[in-house]
Amino acid sequence: MHLMMILIVLAVAWWVRSSWNQPQGNWSMRWGRSLFLFLFPPLLIFMTAIAVLFMGPQGQMGGMYTGSVSYLLALIYLAFFAISCIKLAFQGWQSVESARNCPLVNLGDKRARLLQTGALFAGQIGFWQPELVVSQGLLQILSPNHLESVLAHEQGHHYYRDTFWFFWLGWVRSCTAWLPNTEPLWEEMLALRELRADGYAALQVDPLVLAESLLLVVSTSPVLSEICCAALGSSGVDRLQQRIEALLAPPEATQVSQFQSWHGFLLALLPLVAVVFHN
Repeated sequence: MHLMMILIVLAVAWWVRSSWNQPQGNWSMRWGRSLFLFLFPPLLIFMTAIAVLFMGPQGQMGGMYTGSVSYLLALIYLAFFAISCIKLAFQGWQSVESARNCPLVNLGDKRARLLQTGALFAGQIGFWQPELVVSQGLLQILSPNHLESVLAHEQGHHYYRDTFWFFWLGWVRSCTAWLPNTEPLWEEMLALRELRADGYAALQVDPLVLAESLLLVVSTSPVLSEICCAALGSSGVDRLQQRIEALLAPPEATQVSQFQSWHGFLLALLPLVAVVFHN
């Protein structure tokens, strides 16, 4: 019975992920839909594994006997989740340590780590309290106005705690790469993250100046690991036109109702109901 429940959940997760298509609508609509399609299937699978593990390898459910195969599968999958988290956490710690080895510099009223490279780079490196990291090439090439716009963008990443939330989303990505549309959804959320930070910066600096900074920085290859990192150009060249068009268009609200964003995820808890029918 447990094996049947696992197969049903896998089919539902596959179907939900397969329903993704090209993004449409404003920022709020795209973010809510992409986040649900990205996160709901893994959460449903995870809750099912927790339920199976809690019910144990023996017993009955719905008049049918349960076996140890489903219990072993759930145990293996949860162990894989744990190992992936530890691996990403170690890689993130390496990125943070690498940033902390860079010297501190003052940029007006902000302090930043100076990366000794000619590449154009600016990003937040860390977990809950990230540090601003800028490259020597960025300080040498950008004008004061362009540099101010870049720092405003990075302040947006800090404000929304992007390094923290996208560490966990990256963990989900690594654990469910076998599900359909994992990479397109991941790229979509990275692009939306950058659009949100751009919108935050556009309230403080001239959007046209920020767009010019994007043209300079996004074309540069990343110089640090993207784990625990939120950089100005991390969404890639493919999304550059979309970001510039958003900056030049009238601003739109980028906040999403908490209820609208999260109430659908309660459905992922349904597998835990099966525990009641197990004996």
